[in-house]
Amino acid sequence: MKNGIYGLLKAKFLISDDALKNWKFIVFLVILGMMAIANNHQYDAKNYRITELTNQVKELRSEFVDRRSELMKLKMESTVAKKMEERNIFPSEVPPVKIVVESRENKKSFWDKLKIWQ
Repeated sequence: MKNGIYGLLKAKFLISDDALKNWKFIVFLVILGMMAIANNHQYDAKNYRITELTNQVKELRSEFVDRRSELMKLKMESTVAKKMEERNIFPSEVPPVKIVVESRENKKSFWDKLKIWQ
């Protein structure tokens, strides 16, 4: 056991006759470790990006709500009337009347109506 620990501390397993096998395994472990570190960095970068986009969505949503409420206020009849008073345009006191136009196809002349009775 003492020779095993002493040999390990002196790294005799790296310079012995069958050291090539050990070196291959060490290189494999180093590459595996580097891949794990790179994967962790990619995961962190994606998390930061997701957090950034989530904050941006919240910000845009609040801006949308603000703009929508502002638009609702601007569309109100009282707001439009106040803005038009500055230009000396006042709202009409007579309510609008709906105009219905009949098409000529539906309109029959007096003679066409008489032909139906015959």
